[in-house]
Amino acid sequence: MIRQLGLVSALALVTALGGCAAMTTPGADMPVTPVTGTATAPVDYVRDIHSHARPEIARVTHVSLDLTADFEAQTLSGAAALDVTAEPGADQIILDVRNLDIQSVTDAAGAPLRFETGASDPILGQSLTVHVPAFAPGERRRIVVRYATRPDAAALQWLTPAQTAGGEQPYLFSQGQAILTRTWIPTQDSPGIRQTWDARIVAPSDLKPVMSAEAVGDGGELAGPGLTAWRFNEPNPVPPYLIAIGVGDVAFQAIDERTGVWTEPSMLHAAHDELVPTAEMVDVAERLYGPYRWGRYDILVLPPSFPFGGMENPRLTFATPTIIAGDRSLVSLVAHELAHSWSGNLVTNATWADFWLNEGFTVYFENRIMEAVYGRERALMLQSLGWGGLQDTLASLPPADTRLKLDLAGRDPDEGMTDIAYEKGAAFLTTIERIVGRERFDAWLKGYFERNAFRPMTTERFLEDIRTHLVTTKALEDQLMMDAWIYQPGMPSNWRPPVSDAFVPVDAAARAFFADKGPASAIPWSGWSTQERQRFLAWRPADLADGADWLTPAQLADLEAGLKLREEGNAELVHAWLQIAVQHRYQPAVPTLETFLTTMGRRKFVLPLFTSLWAEGDWGRPIATRLYAQARPGYHPVTTGSVDAVVGRP
Repeated sequence: MIRQLGLVSALALVTALGGCAAMTTPGADMPVTPVTGTATAPVDYVRDIHSHARPEIARVTHVSLDLTADFEAQTLSGAAALDVTAEPGADQIILDVRNLDIQSVTDAAGAPLRFETGASDPILGQSLTVHVPAFAPGERRRIVVRYATRPDAAALQWLTPAQTAGGEQPYLFSQGQAILTRTWIPTQDSPGIRQTWDARIVAPSDLKPVMSAEAVGDGGELAGPGLTAWRFNEPNPVPPYLIAIGVGDVAFQAIDERTGVWTEPSMLHAAHDELVPTAEMVDVAERLYGPYRWGRYDILVLPPSFPFGGMENPRLTFATPTIIAGDRSLVSLVAHELAHSWSGNLVTNATWADFWLNEGFTVYFENRIMEAVYGRERALMLQSLGWGGLQDTLASLPPADTRLKLDLAGRDPDEGMTDIAYEKGAAFLTTIERIVGRERFDAWLKGYFERNAFRPMTTERFLEDIRTHLVTTKALEDQLMMDAWIYQPGMPSNWRPPVSDAFVPVDAAARAFFADKGPASAIPWSGWSTQERQRFLAWRPADLADGADWLTPAQLADLEAGLKLREEGNAELVHAWLQIAVQHRYQPAVPTLETFLTTMGRRKFVLPLFTSLWAEGDWGRPIATRLYAQARPGYHPVTTGSVDAVVGRP
């Protein structure tokens, strides 16, 4: 425990940003533009219950990594040099670590520093307390932690060649959100403690490292027999969960001068063609809410075990291959991750209790991008699908967890990553837009990103900002019901669910088939968009009791054959069909289920299907146990951590 210093202030200055070198990523000619003027305001640090750090006393401002990727040992090893600022008199700095092998801690000159690790917590990991000579006013220090990760590091997944598209080379990727960066980097792992960073990564010469940072230099440097070193730099301060790495047999293809795709060579053509709309989306996003501040916007399409749809790592979104549908129907995911470049990466929730500030803003922004690129009706369909999912979430969670501002004390922050943060948060902003008008709301939101760029945000600071710059009268405050949206469960009375005219004939066709027992041949499936097909498969009778069937075996067979669901390649549609099949114990769909669950590890699909199987008792649990034992070795720890709680660890 760090001792209290009577002179400790709750304020510390954010490090002023420096310049940066021109980029050398293929197709790049646009340097990173660090923000000026807005990142030097004092930051009032909020106590983060998911970090051991005490940034109001001493904090990390920069991380410099020098790591070697050992695919045989499945470890990253080397050093993290941390630049630290502190209050005068501070003589300790507290870091977050979890399952790291700490070898030594020294000062910049190599002199050893005393350190100790605290008791291990299953969620938080351990504190790493480093003892240093007392800081003088304005002094900055560098400490160097030499360490190695372990093969079971929860942020890292090491894939065998057989688990990749090419089948010849291994692969490594990281996933740091929410508090997993501490399993591969010893730093202050809190979203409110922003840090610039750079890295030198040594990897086998036949593999290519990529990171969520600017590549430095024209290529790698020889680092030993069969090894090459690659360098990266991120001059803008980021929350630690956005430091990301991928190492594999990857190639690049540009979309335009500042966007492009990285993926395995065998997937590059299909991925590039699917993601061509990315360039237009960046242009649209800038027109809406101000300049893109990160230089390039590239996408790394990962192997199928990546646990999320996408991860908004700056400059390099990590994406699941399940978005490669062949018809660009799932590119709203790109709009979502791109929007995070403003909401989440530029203005970040200070703690995970305010996760809605990242995701609610992003879902709203995503929908505005989709409207600008694809039209109002497409955006309304996406909103309506989101509302359907939110209704299910509202019905399944305890009331306290349906508030935007969460209480996560004693809980893994992943428990707050529900549709409440995403869809209720977006519905709140949509409600504000409807009441104040789009023009006024857009002006406020653009200003919100500018005023708070590169700073942590809390719900209370959000309220202060919007009440200062937009909601300035009691009459408007009463109309918006902001406190009810944020601090009360459920949906406030001023919410208006989205209505899509495109779904009217879809709902009619659903009733004709599901309720009136019409033939599948009457369903106009081939003329529908993916969103219309999702709506159809999501239809349920209004009076459906829990666990009740609403389809006969003959209808299930007709649906599967008539819509060619065994051959369907769109992961969203396969998942929706399999939920129906499992809930009806439809045995002919089990081979499709087996293929789906053993070839893809996206938690959004995997967890609900295993949960549904488990709910089917004597029919579903043997299937779940068998498939999970087969599939689990190929899943990322983020996915296994969730499914283990349902099925149990094999």
